[in-house]
Amino acid sequence: MSVTAAKGFRAAGVAAGLKSTGAPDVALVVNDGPNDAAAAVFTSNRCKANPVLWSERAISDGRLRAVVLNSGGANCYTGAEGFQVTHATAEEVARLNALSPLDVLVCSTGLIGLPLPQDRLLAGVADATTRLTATGGGDAAEAIRTTDSVSKQASVTSPHGWSVGGMAKGAGMLAPALATMLVVITTDALVDGPGLDSALRAATRVTFDRLDSDGCQSTNDTVALMSSGASGLAPDPVEFTAAVTAVCHDLAQQLLADAEGSEHDIAIEVRGAVSEEEAVEVGRSVARSNLFKAAVFGKDPNWGRILASVGTTSATFDPADLDVAMNDVWVCRKSTPAESADGIDLSGRKVGVVIDLKAGPATATVWTNDLTHAYVHENSAYSS
Repeated sequence: MSVTAAKGFRAAGVAAGLKSTGAPDVALVVNDGPNDAAAAVFTSNRCKANPVLWSERAISDGRLRAVVLNSGGANCYTGAEGFQVTHATAEEVARLNALSPLDVLVCSTGLIGLPLPQDRLLAGVADATTRLTATGGGDAAEAIRTTDSVSKQASVTSPHGWSVGGMAKGAGMLAPALATMLVVITTDALVDGPGLDSALRAATRVTFDRLDSDGCQSTNDTVALMSSGASGLAPDPVEFTAAVTAVCHDLAQQLLADAEGSEHDIAIEVRGAVSEEEAVEVGRSVARSNLFKAAVFGKDPNWGRILASVGTTSATFDPADLDVAMNDVWVCRKSTPAESADGIDLSGRKVGVVIDLKAGPATATVWTNDLTHAYVHENSAYSS
């Protein structure tokens, strides 16, 4: 079900004392091969954490043997000492597992500007190494949680005999690209680096990149995909991409459902756009409207706020000919009131919005959540 669902991987999660609660905070995933191909995508935020700077270099040759992750501190804006902690972490994983340091991806999550205690982190790496097992995926997923209320895990098994598994963390700042998230995906299918890169980018483009919880972008986002090749099976590229996308979609929806303090999961489907890019632009605009999100929290089907957000975009459409539905009730046709909004039930967790621009053949869906009192409370007191 998790990152060890695919053959050829071992994982562990341990408590190293990075979190004041004593909860697990160091995870390690090791690829036993025989394949060591890998790919990764990172935050597009120009302000990047030390682990991202290291990992971008480590993945440049398309190979990885291990991913080490810690919660309890983002190791971002911690100076030269912070980068040294990242470097030392990769070296310790390499030393204990007979690897090259540049075959180790390093990920961190937590508060920005908080120095990580190197001694505790390295001790956690040593402990995790002794606990590596082929069933340790669940423990690893627990160790990367921050404000997550639950761990996130997913897997897909092909009828041809190969598998894809993964784990993720994230519960806020869900915004492109990617989100405040760390994700490790594994496969025992035999796929080379370029094939993994192609599948991963195709998958993240329509899943993680379209989560937009609050419009805020993190500094540490990392999604890695590793192939052990342990099944000995080379998959059809289309089928493999579909499997990776399915795992990413599953994890993305788990992230959305666990967004800090949210009470509604909102899917914004934009139809009839000139291009997919314009459909995404419209969806993002609505997803980032605090007025709309607050209305959903209040169970108020205020569709006028949707149209107001559409109008702020550069997408092609006729402002006098837009259709809008909320939970399958077409409250707006040709930019005028249609079915009564009284028929919209917003008491459930799921909310669906459909916007028809009537300008072209493209469609896209962006996912967000409502703006709640609990979200404001969570993020007003995060560092204290």
